[in-house]
Amino acid sequence: MSKTQHACQQASSIKNPPGKIFCPFSGSHKVYVSGKIHSKVRVPFREVSLSEGKEKLRLYDCSGPYSEDNTPIDLEAGLPPLAFRSGQGTNQMMAARKGKVTPEVEFVAIREGLKPDFVRKEVAQGRVIIPANVRHPEAEPMAIGRNFLVKINANIGNSAMSSSIEEELEKMLWSIRWGADTVMDLSTGKNIHKTRERIIRNCPVPVGTVPIYQALEKVGGKVVDLTWEAYRDTLIEQCEQGVDYFTVHAGVLRRFIPVAKKRMTGIVSRGGSILAKWMQIHKKENFLYTHFEEICEILKEYDVSFSLGDGLRPGSTHDANDKAQFGELEVLGKLTKIAWKHDVQVMIEGPGHVPLNKIKENMDLQLTLCHGAPFYTLGPLVVDVGAGYDHVTSAIGAAMIGWLGTAMLCYVTPKEHLALPNRQDVKEGIIVHKIAALAADLAKGHPMAIAWNDAMSRARFNFRWEDQYRLALDPDQARRYREESFPKEATSDRCCTMCGPDFCAMKISQEI
Repeated sequence: MSKTQHACQQASSIKNPPGKIFCPFSGSHKVYVSGKIHSKVRVPFREVSLSEGKEKLRLYDCSGPYSEDNTPIDLEAGLPPLAFRSGQGTNQMMAARKGKVTPEVEFVAIREGLKPDFVRKEVAQGRVIIPANVRHPEAEPMAIGRNFLVKINANIGNSAMSSSIEEELEKMLWSIRWGADTVMDLSTGKNIHKTRERIIRNCPVPVGTVPIYQALEKVGGKVVDLTWEAYRDTLIEQCEQGVDYFTVHAGVLRRFIPVAKKRMTGIVSRGGSILAKWMQIHKKENFLYTHFEEICEILKEYDVSFSLGDGLRPGSTHDANDKAQFGELEVLGKLTKIAWKHDVQVMIEGPGHVPLNKIKENMDLQLTLCHGAPFYTLGPLVVDVGAGYDHVTSAIGAAMIGWLGTAMLCYVTPKEHLALPNRQDVKEGIIVHKIAALAADLAKGHPMAIAWNDAMSRARFNFRWEDQYRLALDPDQARRYREESFPKEATSDRCCTMCGPDFCAMKISQEI
């Protein structure tokens, strides 16, 4: 066996070290669909072979060239730019408003199974964003909007206490393998620029950041020394590198701080707390708010999207839906209009910790106050006692708010509130939030979600175990669970060890 074949065989194992090759899941391979408007557009799908090759299912794929069959990838050199994105790039909102179907728009349309002009109109109206910095030509265009597949984001990033550049690069690769549609680099501490550079150059999905983290590092971590100039220079630096969207906490205003002080858990957003402290020290309004139009001009030049941050999101179900949270949301709606005036794409960040009975109010208010701009939520986590299992408390709320109209879900790992996640935590966080996203898509009647779900149901009813593994979100675990429990001496595989051969309802149904 060659080294390449061995690496391919081990790619799906969680124990494999960072390497130069990631192969597709067993029974899957990469296929491409070419554009009809733009000849250089080639859209990847993961094609799953079923029933010994008689049936095939194409799934949305965001793993990039890492899952090409036996294709070596040099992580030092980075990914090559896409053929249609190697030039100067285009401002997507401006082009859409002029009636132009860009290569990025056609790419998204093919990927989502939609008509290009529908995607263009959604971009023009601000109901969807295509985060695609002209300086990140390695990224495959994707859409974040409520009339599209629900997406998920994975947070990665080193900290002052742990992790390294190599570990964060590996987390990025691992994230996209399991289905992360975007990644946010939330690095703090040392080597922020170098870490981000390695991630962007190797990342086939959009990359987001929170620029105030690096701006604070530039002034020695002292909030009192933060300035608009330090922040502006950081924005430009990150735009030049290729960051596709920024979390900007421009809605955290002085008048909301007294309300937030009365909360059980105060301000839990890092960016929000930094700005609140700065305003208290200087007795001035948030410089991200007062300089917002200047930020718009910078982002417009590179076609970077806003992710208008919820710096006052609730950190406990007790604090959900209070005046601070909804006051900030109202401000974000006004800032959205300003950004659109500058042809800058916008999505709105949302909570946080919210009990089930208060989730709908969040979605309804966001659509009204923010004029239909895409909603991007952390969870919401529906209880506060899930320490060690907060990926589950988050996925429950995420499925509901995704069904109600949220466009992207930020994953939460089992270590939320406790520690920096490792590789296994990242995988678990992504998979449970992919389940939440698929549940939302299925509830909305999305054809791709229905096709995938029905294919699994048919395979299950017909005892096609190999097809069930291939269709599972985690094929390795599905296979392992069955093979560990099923007796080797069994004479029939038309049952599982839960019911056995005599009490299997599906087998009995077939006999009927």
